[in-house]
Amino acid sequence: MKAFLFPGQGSQKLKMGLDLYENFPEAKEVFDEVDSALSYRLSSIIFGEDADLLNKTENTQVALMTMSIAVLRVLEAKSGKPINELCDFVCGHSLGEYSALVASRAMPLSTGARLLQARSKAMAEAVPQGSGAMMAIIGLDIDQVKQVVEKASTDEAKVSVANDNCPGQIVVSGMKQAVENASNIAKEMGAKKCVILPVSIPAHCPLMSSAKKIMEDALAEIELNAPIVPFVSNRTANIDIDPVEIKLHLSEQMVNGVRFRECVDFMLSKGVDSFVEIGSGNVLSGLVKRCTDKANSTPLNTLETIDEYLNNL
Repeated sequence: MKAFLFPGQGSQKLKMGLDLYENFPEAKEVFDEVDSALSYRLSSIIFGEDADLLNKTENTQVALMTMSIAVLRVLEAKSGKPINELCDFVCGHSLGEYSALVASRAMPLSTGARLLQARSKAMAEAVPQGSGAMMAIIGLDIDQVKQVVEKASTDEAKVSVANDNCPGQIVVSGMKQAVENASNIAKEMGAKKCVILPVSIPAHCPLMSSAKKIMEDALAEIELNAPIVPFVSNRTANIDIDPVEIKLHLSEQMVNGVRFRECVDFMLSKGVDSFVEIGSGNVLSGLVKRCTDKANSTPLNTLETIDEYLNNL
């Protein structure tokens, strides 16, 4: 069985998808549709030379979804099969959930683009610049990190588990002072290292409560269909089918941690032995390898990797 995974922020890079855009009308249509939905040429930023501009969260989030869907559309075109004949589950990491829902026909591409535009803007405005932080803790398990954040938090400054990525790699998020406290406590508990991430937004923690409300309102205005491929939610680490539940969990995702390790474990329990990362980079493929040695993981992000994957089917 196969699962398609859709990456989140941090996987972006300039020129991603350019080979697909230039060679496949299916990919060009994706970039053009997103440009139209946003009313500005995001494709010019993606294919441009200004990495700082691409790395602004209001561009990054939609850009990564655009890249993922372009890869998928080329894969579908070259294989002659729709997504529900190519995989058994879809799962995204953070914003990648929107890519997974567009991919599985739960919402149109243009809707996904506008939702991510609203999401990124809401996240950027949720806390004052520089007041929050995110940090990767390497070498502790999830129960230990839960102890770390409990000890590091105060009434004035709190920190939470943001991403349970894989065994030994967990990201925390919150007020800068609390994150710094967590670093000291984690090292005392035996963490191999603590790395402050180069982000200005403390995602997936209660500081995003205003962004959660904005996304609740934005999601209430759209029509969401049941995915044609079982969708594994970051919020539940289980299958979400009901559009009402999916909307609820997308908004709750703003203030709660991404349970990616548990999502992988769930799909393994259902018989998945092949994970395919659809979109820029290979971050999720690397995480899968750290989660299990009982399945393979393959990143698809260029025409060459798509061709090689199809040749090996």
